[in-house]
Amino acid sequence: MTKTAESERLEAVISRSIPWKKWGPYLSERQWGTVREDYSEGGDAWNYFTHEHARSRAYRWGEDGLAGISDDKQRLCFALALWNGKDSILKERLFGLTNNEGNHGEDVKEYYFYLDSTPTHSYMKYLYKYPQVAYPYADLVETNRRRSKNDMEYELLDTGVFNDDRYFDVFVEYAKNGPEDILVRITAVNRGPDAAELHLLPTLWFRNDWSKWIAASNRAAEKPILKQMEAPAGTSAVVVMHSLLGKYIFSCEGDVSLLFTENETNHELLFPGQKNESPHVKDGINNCVVQSNHGAVNPHKKGTKVAAHYQSNVGGGQTKMIRLRLSSSSSDQKVKPFGKQFDEVFADRLREADEFYESVTPPSVGEDEAKVMRQALAGMLWSKQFFFFDGDNWLDEHHSNPLHTGYRNSRNSEWYHMLNQDIISMPDKWEYPWYAAWDLAFHTLPLSIVDPDFAKQQMELMLRTAYMHPNGQMPAYEWNFSDVNPPVHAFATLFLHRTEQALRGETDVEFLKSTFNKLLLNFTWWVNRKDRFGKNVFEGGFLGLDNIGVFDRSAPLPTGGHLEQADGTAWMALFSQNMLELAFEITAHDPSYEPMIMKFAEHFYYIGSAMNRPGQDGMWDEEDGFYYDLLRLPDGSSQRLKVRSMVGLLPLCATTVAEKSMRERIPQTMAMIQERMRRIPELKETIHPTGPGHFGVAERGIMALLTPERLRRILTKMLDENEFLSPYGIRSLSKFHQQHPFVLNVGGQEYRVDYLPAESNTSMFGGNSNWRGPVWMPVNALILRALLNFYLYYGDNFKIECPTGSGKMMNLFEVSRDISNRLTRIFTRDEHGRRPVYGGTEKFQSDPHWRDNIYFFEYFHGDNGAGLGASHQTGWTGLVAKLIQLYGFLDAKHILEVGRRAAFTELAEKARTAEAKAMAGGKRL
Repeated sequence: MTKTAESERLEAVISRSIPWKKWGPYLSERQWGTVREDYSEGGDAWNYFTHEHARSRAYRWGEDGLAGISDDKQRLCFALALWNGKDSILKERLFGLTNNEGNHGEDVKEYYFYLDSTPTHSYMKYLYKYPQVAYPYADLVETNRRRSKNDMEYELLDTGVFNDDRYFDVFVEYAKNGPEDILVRITAVNRGPDAAELHLLPTLWFRNDWSKWIAASNRAAEKPILKQMEAPAGTSAVVVMHSLLGKYIFSCEGDVSLLFTENETNHELLFPGQKNESPHVKDGINNCVVQSNHGAVNPHKKGTKVAAHYQSNVGGGQTKMIRLRLSSSSSDQKVKPFGKQFDEVFADRLREADEFYESVTPPSVGEDEAKVMRQALAGMLWSKQFFFFDGDNWLDEHHSNPLHTGYRNSRNSEWYHMLNQDIISMPDKWEYPWYAAWDLAFHTLPLSIVDPDFAKQQMELMLRTAYMHPNGQMPAYEWNFSDVNPPVHAFATLFLHRTEQALRGETDVEFLKSTFNKLLLNFTWWVNRKDRFGKNVFEGGFLGLDNIGVFDRSAPLPTGGHLEQADGTAWMALFSQNMLELAFEITAHDPSYEPMIMKFAEHFYYIGSAMNRPGQDGMWDEEDGFYYDLLRLPDGSSQRLKVRSMVGLLPLCATTVAEKSMRERIPQTMAMIQERMRRIPELKETIHPTGPGHFGVAERGIMALLTPERLRRILTKMLDENEFLSPYGIRSLSKFHQQHPFVLNVGGQEYRVDYLPAESNTSMFGGNSNWRGPVWMPVNALILRALLNFYLYYGDNFKIECPTGSGKMMNLFEVSRDISNRLTRIFTRDEHGRRPVYGGTEKFQSDPHWRDNIYFFEYFHGDNGAGLGASHQTGWTGLVAKLIQLYGFLDAKHILEVGRRAAFTELAEKARTAEAKAMAGGKRL
């Protein structure tokens, strides 16, 4: 079958090691305010390295920029800087509020969009909206600081800087003529009525790895250099020389001024009394352009940072375009870098991008949904970032390395083994420019649509010895690597395995074995560290759900005692099921893994028995028909914390089915499981019945924490629009608590949980997210998985009202599809042409230059679907792309007949058919 050009590039990366992915959007969008750059005594990352410092102070661990790219070790970086003649500084990086400045925590205050990207970054497109008046830095800080947590955020549109459309749409496009021949096209469109001044400053620089303050283990052997060189007529050029990268030429169209300086700290400005390493420092280009200080740049036209300075006055409605090229080998670069071929390459790459996305999009998907799917995947691909952290070095510099005498304990002291220097999928490169373990597992699902190999690499990262702690714990995130995230990597590994198996018709046994063995270490860590008394009930703290509990679940409880967590225990039941399935897959190739099937079956049964223990000692509340966290008090008594939240829905997710053919392949293990059930019948009394006499459709077996009765009772609440079912998915907290808040008094202090469909009204876990009502994509995806598994078992033999009280009966596939449609509806236009994600922001709803540029927020209003939290968290919100693809291909009756494995194969076959159609020219775009 003919492959798309982009598919062939992806294959060439793996089969022939052609470095199509060497260059990509690997710059952060905020390196300032990160833990890595924090060298303060008290760990105050936000205030130690501020936005104000960023233009003058060299970073140690990474670089940031606007619409930027770099090589995969971030040695050489490229990004765009702008100036409108009125701002007090160049726009070199995105601005936003710190955690203390924002009334709902940190928040970027810019408008920028990831419009397109292929997985090899052979074509990329980005849009930044740049006001023509002075950017209101102080107004945004002061006004937001005065607002309470109950107030709306003060946004850039609210300041009036976009009034009368007096702004530029600045499009940045990249097209690769080869792996190391990168064409750049920057197009600025004046959307306003009048001419306006605009300075475009495409900037090339080296990450500083040569200064004396860089640790010897990470310091470069020699300093790289950028120098102006002779160039063909009508162009300007810079030669790039780096001892490890080699030689490149950076060409700029036109006879344009090249401004050189050094990427080194302006010590004399920031730290009076200290001398600069060079007369020309990081803010030299800013000071030259904005302050007309021409002595701030190097007159000898060399340095480690250079910008081409394009100055223009763009008429109302008019366009200004510049073209650039960075190449290591192109013959065109030396003679005619901007000839006819330049535009032909852009046209070819865009056409190939269209063909590629047509090939992965189901034919049944409409134009608007296809647009949402493509932009979601583009956002995920733009959110790749080079993440550099040398734990041993960093802790040395903080005098906190346990390997040294006299060390003081500080943040992440126990993670001195870490050496992270990889391209990683970030949640949001401004608000969360650091990896989060459980986010990353969810990222791999939509990434597998476009680049299964990259998805597998991301899955393996957290399990490498340079990441995973020797005790088996996975790192959570840089603010506290020792925090505990939900154990979802086995679930994602299984999904990636089945996807690859279906696409390629083969099993990557080494990937499965390696991942399974590392996950076994992590599972053991959970059992030994988070099951306090060996009772098969688990803790874990906040477990990614931030403020969902009445208490901060990661802090000592004000009541004393400890929590037995319904979500922690459910996660471990799911982990057990996933490990069992992985062991089964490996056993087909290596029978020595078969005993692991029995091991994890036992774990599941022990956990199910403990979680479903009848009476006051169990997490199930018979009266309410719901699961709750159990508070164990110091006097030995216990109390259920009756908060109806996602915590109590997660036991639904610990569900998987086993085909008859699977059981027939392991008869001895099945006999052992049945014998164990015979000898300890209590293990099966409180979970879903299975085995002889209890098989489902096509004689499928099932492993589930919920009995049929409990399943119906939980679904009745979950599908009730007055409880969990929002028009836009499943809420994280029941709307029941809007009229009935959960209140607990301890020592004269009131603790309460109210239904809050929008932003949080507390500062728990930073106050920048809210699990007390909004809709979150990752847990909704797990619920859909559970419903599909139950459907494979029950078929049409289990139907339920959806919504509750509507009289409309649905099987569980139909319920899952209904929820998926609600989630997708957040982003698509409704009958009035409005996208719920943008709520009441009229500019985004009606302006043709805004309304089809889609943000994929962190979470969504529980009642109206408006986007909330981090505005660019395409990360796990990119799961919407997988939902669009999945339900675009799935046929309910057929998957019931063929089962889960065959369904994956069929999805892959449909994708191959779509690829063939795309190559034949049958495109929708």
